[in-house]
Amino acid sequence: MRILVIGQCTLHWGRMEFGNIGNYYIVEPFFKQLHRVFPNAEITTTFQMSDAFCEKENISCLPMKYYYNWQENDLNIAYKECAIASIFRETEVLIERTPFINEVFKSDLIIDFSGDMWGENGDLAGKNRFLVGLLKDRTAQLLNKPTVMLAGSPGPFRKDHTLKLAQIVFENFKLVTNREKFSRNILQEYGFDISKVYDLACPAFLFEPKQYDDIYQFIKDTPVADKNHKTIGFILCGWNFEKAPHHKYPRNDNEYELFTKLIIEVVKILDVNICLMSHSNGFVYDPDFKLIKGRDFLIVEQLYNILKKTEVAERIFILDGIYSPSETKAIIGQFDMLISGRIHAAVAGLSQTVPTVIIDYGHEPKAHKLQGFAEVAGIESYVANPASLEDMQNKIVQCWEHRILIRKNLRKQMQTVRELAEKNFDLLKNIFDGK
Repeated sequence: MRILVIGQCTLHWGRMEFGNIGNYYIVEPFFKQLHRVFPNAEITTTFQMSDAFCEKENISCLPMKYYYNWQENDLNIAYKECAIASIFRETEVLIERTPFINEVFKSDLIIDFSGDMWGENGDLAGKNRFLVGLLKDRTAQLLNKPTVMLAGSPGPFRKDHTLKLAQIVFENFKLVTNREKFSRNILQEYGFDISKVYDLACPAFLFEPKQYDDIYQFIKDTPVADKNHKTIGFILCGWNFEKAPHHKYPRNDNEYELFTKLIIEVVKILDVNICLMSHSNGFVYDPDFKLIKGRDFLIVEQLYNILKKTEVAERIFILDGIYSPSETKAIIGQFDMLISGRIHAAVAGLSQTVPTVIIDYGHEPKAHKLQGFAEVAGIESYVANPASLEDMQNKIVQCWEHRILIRKNLRKQMQTVRELAEKNFDLLKNIFDGK
């Protein structure tokens, strides 16, 4: 059996593996689960992964340009392929082949893995990107290949010429699994056929952290390792600010005002330490590859420098190392509570039963996945509005006061969530069993 994985998560080399840590939380379990369900399958993908990852996870990578290459002719190629496939559907004659069509023909199953970019958010990553992706999906469908979309958070959608094509593509998926229930509401709102949709959970809930002994060196001289004092982790990113763009840096100190006031009040009210940390890395590969601190670190570092001038300075510290995804998750697991503006940092906490408050995005595009993930974990009342100091503070205090009960509930809920995450892949068997 041969499986081809495509989708909007087809990004430049390193983006899925060495940048936003949450991406890696997803992509590693994704391929592991495919191998669990289809242990003898050959898996190939347009995702650009390292040679080390490909060897470890037993996959092979195709050139990115087979899917999308940030070139003017991307859309023309996609239209041409779809036209070729349309003629094939009518005549069973393949008038021309392209590299992408060749790969589809060799495959027994096509999986679209697009996360929250199957919709207008896809165009944030490139011109006509969502439309190109739709045409690739439709080409595979017209070539009579079983096509599915797994573990996504589709939408929102522009009400333009792409919407009708998106509805056609969606209707012809053999299976669609969402990472949360909230996306079902979005799809219904835009008139999609949801008869083949299952609401499950993100594969990131299955990602395994390092052991405590492996990360002790990073926290041994910090309050995180001191169990006599309580520590709340605090993770912030550019999406949490009121003003776009998310990659703006440096920001004026006054743009941090609400977060500064929040942390000061939380320290005073709860008598806790606050650990600032980043949930993203960066990398350079010329002349030699190495991980570096990511964009989020610059944000939390600026916040840290502001807080050092306040009356709670002694209760604030920052983790300034460069940590792998499994190390990062293990560190998060040591917090007494977590406040996270990154949804997959929240997943890292929740999957380890850490009581967590999620800070919503503060500017467009709004990400419904945050509310959806919170509902999956049973903490929907702990999604906080970053534009409201009162809302953030109240939810943090409530979460702290109920943290013992929340941990107890998470222990039960996470077993269910892990089963839902695995079901994304178990359902694939039904396609070939004729069910």
